[in-house]
Amino acid sequence: MWNLSLYCNNFMKSLALRLFVTPTNNTFIQFFRYLFVGGFSAFIDIGSLFIMTSVLHINYLISAALAFIFGTITNYIISTMWIFKSKGNRKKELFLFIAIGITGLLWNELIIWSLVSKIGLFYLTAKLISTALVLFWNFGMRKKFVF
Repeated sequence: MWNLSLYCNNFMKSLALRLFVTPTNNTFIQFFRYLFVGGFSAFIDIGSLFIMTSVLHINYLISAALAFIFGTITNYIISTMWIFKSKGNRKKELFLFIAIGITGLLWNELIIWSLVSKIGLFYLTAKLISTALVLFWNFGMRKKFVF
């Protein structure tokens, strides 16, 4: 019984190290980590959107664009530190990261505008839907073209 407990404990430590600590090129693990980074970046993005729109009374589309930029900056910093290994050319990586982010921003704006203006959803509900959809775009494109 003790050996099984020790084995399980070692397995869990090894799994935790692989999921959270050890540098990796494994797409599954990178996507797992990206969900955490994306969640934190989404918190920055959506929180900024709420503050700018509901507290500062800035138009929701302008707020959404600015908030998306804040979230993208957060995402870039954490992604380069924790998820993806640099290929060595930071300027090129940053350019591609931003280019993909701008495309994601366009998707974000189009989705939010469509859901708010055409369907009548509340802007934060539209933002949550947009965030979920754009997450897959951003990860896939950044994994393929940047890192």
